Amino acid sequence: MVQAAAKRAEELRREINTHNHSYYVLDDSTISDSEYDHLLQELRNLESEFPKLLTPDSPTQRLG
Repeated sequence: MVQAAAKRAEELRREINTHNHSYYVLDDSTISDSEYDHLLQELRNLESEFPKLLTPDSPTQRLG
């Protein structure tokens, strides 16, 4: 269970970072705000359920 959660958290971080780059750097939104919020909430839930998955560079730790 923890390994699956860790893998999913990494996938979510990578996907969210890709969308952030597209939006903020390329000025090209690739998903809707609600889809983005869903990904971010899923990551928050995983990090809450498995605190060891929380990393300082996680998109959930950014202010903005």
